[in-house]
Amino acid sequence: MFLKTSFTTLIVGLFVVYVLHTCWVMYGIVYTKPCDSPKGDNCITPFLAEKPKLQVSDVDGRLVSRTHQFLIQIIFVNVSLPKKTRNNGTLYALVFVHQAGVTPWQDPRQVHLVAQLTTYMIPKLPEISLISGEDQTQVSTSTTDHPVSHWRARLTLNIVSDHFHFDRENLPSDVHRYLRAFQNGKKMVYLPLLFVDELSNRVKDLMEINSTSMELPLTISYDSISLGRLRFWIHMQDAVYSLQQFGFTEKDADEIKGIFVDTNLYFLALTFFVAAFHLLFDFLAFKNDISFWKQKKSMVGMSSKAVLWRCFSTIMIFLYLLDQQTSLLVLVPAGVGSIIEVWKVKKAFKIQVFWKGGKPTFLFGKLDESERRTEEYDTLAMKYLSYLLYPLCIGGAVYALIYLRYKSWYSWLINSLVNGVYAFGFLFMLPQLFVNYKMKSVAHLPWKAFMYKAFNTFIDDVFAFIITMPTSHRLACFRDDVVFLIYLYQRWLYPVDKTRVNEYGVSYDEKPKGKTHKD
Repeated sequence: MFLKTSFTTLIVGLFVVYVLHTCWVMYGIVYTKPCDSPKGDNCITPFLAEKPKLQVSDVDGRLVSRTHQFLIQIIFVNVSLPKKTRNNGTLYALVFVHQAGVTPWQDPRQVHLVAQLTTYMIPKLPEISLISGEDQTQVSTSTTDHPVSHWRARLTLNIVSDHFHFDRENLPSDVHRYLRAFQNGKKMVYLPLLFVDELSNRVKDLMEINSTSMELPLTISYDSISLGRLRFWIHMQDAVYSLQQFGFTEKDADEIKGIFVDTNLYFLALTFFVAAFHLLFDFLAFKNDISFWKQKKSMVGMSSKAVLWRCFSTIMIFLYLLDQQTSLLVLVPAGVGSIIEVWKVKKAFKIQVFWKGGKPTFLFGKLDESERRTEEYDTLAMKYLSYLLYPLCIGGAVYALIYLRYKSWYSWLINSLVNGVYAFGFLFMLPQLFVNYKMKSVAHLPWKAFMYKAFNTFIDDVFAFIITMPTSHRLACFRDDVVFLIYLYQRWLYPVDKTRVNEYGVSYDEKPKGKTHKD
């Protein structure tokens, strides 16, 4: 018991250290030490402090905007695509910030950046009516499984508006690559910090480019930005780029972009802490759940049908998320959960696997009298549920087949099964509630793991509004809240009798046997 407690304490301690270290790193990103003496030789002063009249132009010198305050502005233009771009090529935009009335090439103090206007992504397969074969109107005109050039309909530019004085000896490395300075007498002056916001480019705004795409719309927006936000954005943009280098697709990276772009910075900080606690509770729930089922010898008071259904539902959800090309942030935990649920089924039904000649042989264990009584309650509950559940699932599948469109028959089957899991899956949690009611006991449940999962269920409610996921998966998060509340009510209604021997043959009030000794 001491080893288990100390291990949990160690994990919690490491978690606290991780959170504190992350907070310190984030503080170092947002906060930049200014120059102690703005007029000293060791300071780099801002060019914008002189309030020059500047303008933003493209490579041909066409005026995008003219301003000296850099207030938020949005411009809509149409861009003619070269032939190479229409043939699955790439297109870039060269953006300049220079003095008004002077072309970029004549201004020695101009600032420029290159922005990519296209990206490569595998097009979404068209969906059809499986009965009539009617095509759905799709933006995509390609059925290839190879990456195709897509148009980024947004170009977001940011310029740092803070008149910040940098210290040469403490110049942040992330800002250094965007900083261009010149000598003006005895002082060093840096030009406006221009930044292209790649995080604002979302998958939902992409447009597939084909040979007939002669001209496409482009929304150019630019706004002032603080130095702290710029540094934070640079680090997040580099992190997304690193994930793509490790194999994350454009869609996977898009889910992470949505967390940063579509949320307020304060809400983003809250999201970090929520995610950290979610990770901690996930680990503790996993640890206690595995320990509980590893020691489980008897299924007295446990609904084997609920365990089997939970295994089936997690596998269906994993296949559904895989079919929907969901983010790895959601897909990987679902896959790990499916493997664990398969192992639980093996423990619940006492399945032993023997290999003979490369072929597996399955042997099922026998139930004792107490387990058979639990099985009777479990079967009775499932009998009542089947009268309601099966007609609803079959009716929903037939309705979807007639009125909705899918990529294939496999996609329809997986969607129908998972919709039944999401919509009526909580009904399969009721057999365990029914067994608890008939036995007037909840002592057989893994309550430590249950409580950690309960905390995570409410945390999932927060993530349901942050991470992009199918609507049915989002609603399932709120469905689980009701079930856990019922479990908590039964916990209060049927208090654990600590003098009764549990399924392990151990009483909570039983004192450990040991040799007596004198002090």
